[in-house]
Amino acid sequence: MDTATQSGMQQSAVRLSDCIQLMQADLVHANPTPENLGHPVSDVLMYDPLDTWSSVDDRIILAVGCTYGSPDFDQLLHRAANSNAAAVIVKAHGARMEQLRSAAVRHTLSVLVAPDDADWTQLVALARASVMGAAADSVSGVRLGDLYAFANAAASITNGAASIVDPLGRILGYSTLPGQPIDELRRITTLTLQETIQPAFDQDFKAVYAAPGAVLVPALDDGMARLALAVRAGGELLGSIWIIDPGEEKRATALDALDRMAPLAGLHMLHARSASDFGERRNADLIRTLMDDTPHASFAAAQLGLDTANGLAVAAFSIVRPETGSLESVREIHRLLHLVTTVCNVQFGSGHSALIGSVVYALLPGNGPSPRALHARIIQEIEAYSHTISSFPVIATVGGIAATIGELPRSRSEAMRTLHHLLNLQARQGKSPGNNKVPGVALFEDFQVPLDLLRIGEFIEDNGLAGADEISRIQARDAEQQTEYLETLRAYLAFNGNISTMAAQLHVHNNTVRYRVARLAEDFNLDLADPQKRLWLWLRVTTMELAAK
Repeated sequence: MDTATQSGMQQSAVRLSDCIQLMQADLVHANPTPENLGHPVSDVLMYDPLDTWSSVDDRIILAVGCTYGSPDFDQLLHRAANSNAAAVIVKAHGARMEQLRSAAVRHTLSVLVAPDDADWTQLVALARASVMGAAADSVSGVRLGDLYAFANAAASITNGAASIVDPLGRILGYSTLPGQPIDELRRITTLTLQETIQPAFDQDFKAVYAAPGAVLVPALDDGMARLALAVRAGGELLGSIWIIDPGEEKRATALDALDRMAPLAGLHMLHARSASDFGERRNADLIRTLMDDTPHASFAAAQLGLDTANGLAVAAFSIVRPETGSLESVREIHRLLHLVTTVCNVQFGSGHSALIGSVVYALLPGNGPSPRALHARIIQEIEAYSHTISSFPVIATVGGIAATIGELPRSRSEAMRTLHHLLNLQARQGKSPGNNKVPGVALFEDFQVPLDLLRIGEFIEDNGLAGADEISRIQARDAEQQTEYLETLRAYLAFNGNISTMAAQLHVHNNTVRYRVARLAEDFNLDLADPQKRLWLWLRVTTMELAAK
């Protein structure tokens, strides 16, 4: 670290208690006293016993690899105390708190104990950001990690609508102050929670990342100019803040305010990242429990705070990609999760959604006089905006309303069966472009008849009911002799034996149809006048056709 930077930190030194509060990293102070809590902090140091000892005055030292009772541990505390260090952060690794407290008191040094599973890289980033952030009080009072509240504070200070963006182009938070002008780009990105162009390919983002502080980004086309700032912590790029330009008279003040809030912005983004990762995992686990673990579903519903008075329906969303293992496919499915969450939040005031495997699930309340019409409108809206997150189509389906928590697995099954059916129809449409366009969204009841027939077909196959019946023998004859008896039988069943209609469908003469039907009856011993036989043949032909890939 250069001298100028050190000097700047010392001039804005903060108290140890401020840093502990801002880090919010589950640290336990082994020996808190008014004196050591008030110790000034200027920087953070990662300790390595093999390194040459340097000045640690007013620094927080992270004791990586040092355990209580080891020579390195005792040497570190002794040297840190003699060099006026602000504190030492250690991990207990089996040591009792009384032992650590005794060592801290003996050396008259603040010892902070981190959880054994804490990530040292995350701790050092939080510690460094807290040192810088504690000196920036322009947005104090905002709960750490609440990026929407932070964006509102930034918008209020700079007089321009604010958005906070991560390096992948995801919108992590945006301001909602009334009266501040926005443009179409801002409107789209806050709805989809995603930039229209990835930062890696956007020249404006590259310019902002390369700048040492806040900069003016000129307007393009009919849009509005922006003030923007890259946000970093410990040298890591966390994202950027974008402010709608408040105008020439207020611009200089706004740019200065952005620069001053940069350290605290980094601290907020670090906390938000940790909270977001934990929140997404927790949501996924709880929603998976709702749909897969009926005995514990009520507990999961209570943890999620679900309102089940009017029932719930499971919605399923998937991106139709030829491959799903690439980095871009992972990014796109997370963008879809954010899009689904945003639309549900806007519609219901809360959103319960999760990414499980490669499918995004959402729980839709059954409120209102026409809940199914509302469900259809929501998935149509999500599909309509899906082009902003992926160039590939999105399939969206909703299972039936579950009146109780115990019925949610059935709703999920219906949503997934509908989704797979639409995927199959789209794949078949691709092979036969002349067919009618297959919808990308559907409620379960839109396809309930074919879906129920598919289950009947599965039952027939799973229980060996087909065996070597007439259909199997007809298929074998057609394959062996290149005949078209199965197609003839399908037409016969579809048109109730009407010879003229069958001939038109098969593009052959009426006499040819009569000949084929006669041969069918004779060669395969089919009594087509028997209604039960016709029903069985129709079920076999229809379920086979529906299941065809």
